[in-house]
Amino acid sequence: MTSSKNQPPPYWVFFAFFFVSGFCSLVYQVVWTRLAFASFGIITPVLSVVISVFMLGLSIGSWAGGRFIMPLAKRTGLSAAIFYAAAEFIIGLGAYAVPHLFSLGEKLLLSSGGSNSFQYLFLSAMVLAISILPWCVFMGATFPLIMGYIREMNERRTDSFSYLYVANVLGAMCGTFLTAAVFIEMLGFRNTLQVAATGNFAIALFSAFLGLKQKRPMPVEEQATAALPGERARGAMVKWVLFSTGFSAMAMEVVWTRFFAPVLKTQVYSFALIVFVYLGATLAGSAWYRRHLKKGATWKMPLLMALLTVAVFLPIPATDPRLVSLDLSFSLHFSSTLAVLASIFPICAILGYLTPGLIDNYSEGNPAAAGKAYAINVLGCILGPLFASYILLPSMSERTALLLLGLPFFAFYFLHWKSLPVSQRLVSALGSGALVAYALFFSQSFAGALSKLAIREEVRRDYAASVISVSSIDDKLLLVNGIGMTKLTPITKFMVHLPMAYHQGPPQSVLVICFGMGTSFRSSLSWGVKTTVVDLIPGVPKAFGFYHADAAEVVKNPDGKIVIDDGRRFLNRTKEKYDVITVDPPPPLEAAGTSLLYSTEFYDAIKQHLKPKAIVQVWLPYGEKMTAQAAVRSVYNSFPHVRCFPSVEGWGVHLLGSMDPIESLTPDQLVARMPAMAQKDLLEWTTNQVALNYLGPVVSKEIAPEVFLNSNPEVIITDDDPLNEYFLLRRWGLF
Repeated sequence: MTSSKNQPPPYWVFFAFFFVSGFCSLVYQVVWTRLAFASFGIITPVLSVVISVFMLGLSIGSWAGGRFIMPLAKRTGLSAAIFYAAAEFIIGLGAYAVPHLFSLGEKLLLSSGGSNSFQYLFLSAMVLAISILPWCVFMGATFPLIMGYIREMNERRTDSFSYLYVANVLGAMCGTFLTAAVFIEMLGFRNTLQVAATGNFAIALFSAFLGLKQKRPMPVEEQATAALPGERARGAMVKWVLFSTGFSAMAMEVVWTRFFAPVLKTQVYSFALIVFVYLGATLAGSAWYRRHLKKGATWKMPLLMALLTVAVFLPIPATDPRLVSLDLSFSLHFSSTLAVLASIFPICAILGYLTPGLIDNYSEGNPAAAGKAYAINVLGCILGPLFASYILLPSMSERTALLLLGLPFFAFYFLHWKSLPVSQRLVSALGSGALVAYALFFSQSFAGALSKLAIREEVRRDYAASVISVSSIDDKLLLVNGIGMTKLTPITKFMVHLPMAYHQGPPQSVLVICFGMGTSFRSSLSWGVKTTVVDLIPGVPKAFGFYHADAAEVVKNPDGKIVIDDGRRFLNRTKEKYDVITVDPPPPLEAAGTSLLYSTEFYDAIKQHLKPKAIVQVWLPYGEKMTAQAAVRSVYNSFPHVRCFPSVEGWGVHLLGSMDPIESLTPDQLVARMPAMAQKDLLEWTTNQVALNYLGPVVSKEIAPEVFLNSNPEVIITDDDPLNEYFLLRRWGLF
């Protein structure tokens, strides 16, 4: 008979533990992903590796925790709750360790080549794994550890996994939303991590208290009598279903990120929305399963597979430009955004129902069996993102990738075909058949819609992005993942000609950060100076010839050099110094990751590579007022001498910064400094045939940079406080 001292706590205590634990885990995933982008480049492989390493840790921890918890409890005489407390405490330490490990790894990899090299991609993946994996292992161990405590307390519940799973997913959903929408904007990255660490430490304290009360755990032999009945009953089929659904689901999440970009745009909230809906739908499915479980009438796997064969293809019509509003602007359309997010809800909800149900049936409350089953599911989640990032997306369209990822669901569906009622067979076959036929023969992609408006169009795919080049009657456009980056505009010429003309003495070397259409690179070479241009996406420089007829000749120019790398990483690994550095971050001003090219730390890196009297040009498109103020403040605080000029087309400004005074010159003096080829390049796209008349109006409208500054000096962009990327509370007037 169990003594009162060993009476278990109310079951809601375990729910609370796993709510907070899930909350903290997603805080870590969101922040660590963003910090990984800062250290290793804003490319799809970094996202895939972070997700996969997270899942690898969960898989190892789940298996190991289930395998060893009861023998450890018996051998040490300690309650499983003590081991759970230790795991939560160690997870909390990761909040402080991971940023330092990223920083160390970033420095160690500076000599490993460009970010497109196999060596760098491999080594950066290893550094990410070493930095994140240990903490994720302990995250994965939490399920079997607390299940061990529940069983140790003589609580013979066969549904403990799904109960904890619901709590964990609910916490993860809240963690995703609050991190992206509230914490980072209010607290910055490091303080947000401390909030999560506090949550882990609190769980560790309370669970340690429970464990100390539980002095004599149930002998492990008593646990083993009912150890693996579910495993014997289900066998290999359950394992394959768990692995395959995890593989396809997480691979699809990576594909959705790129596929939905034309609708959700490039803000940090876009990916957060996908994860939030993914988790919310998973929660809904899991809660529905729990409801059915209480009634003793759960849906069987054949029916769920039939539903999945239909649900998996819903995102394809949701992104068809004939059905939703797609454009090249940076603003969200509510109806289109809602349609895209709604399209992934069914598949996530069905998987949320299926996964905990299979693991409940497989384990029947046994922590070892539950840990093993969950580990198999997570193993699929590890391989799926890597497969999508390195194999599917570089070689095929997102639509084709989604069709391929739906095949496992069809395979399991046909295996259970005969066990379905005729009506369900008919409905599911018609539904999935119609969607597949639509996807193969009738659907239209965003690129396809553009091609109908274009005279010429080219698509280049690689591990980093899909690059679309479009030539219409009126213009040429560059799009990355469906987002308009730039067009043929003289603004990109002024980004080079202004700072070079203001430079005291003939400039000898130039660095252009962000290739775009190659216009700035081309304009810089018209001065006859050594020019290096850096871009993160391999497909962007490859499109150079699409926009400029003389691209092949320009590329052969011995003074020019094209480097594929993150601009900031290039600065950290080169020893070169430059007379002019020009920066053209991808639009809009609020785009995800752009704070890394607007922050004070970025300008600190630039200052290490400036020759005496060198000038830095930063292009700043207009945006939300406080965001623009923060961007100007970062330049203003970084350089003692700053000048500001409006663009030739009347939108956005050129900020010129220098460690030395920038001369006040008349338009005549500026033009006199320009070689004949540079003047010709400046006038290439205008009917104005006199450089003085073209340059003069821009220079004469100089604006004092103080005009743009906020009275609060803390309105500034830093690495820890990316004010331009996180703005919801400000925009809603709440912060």
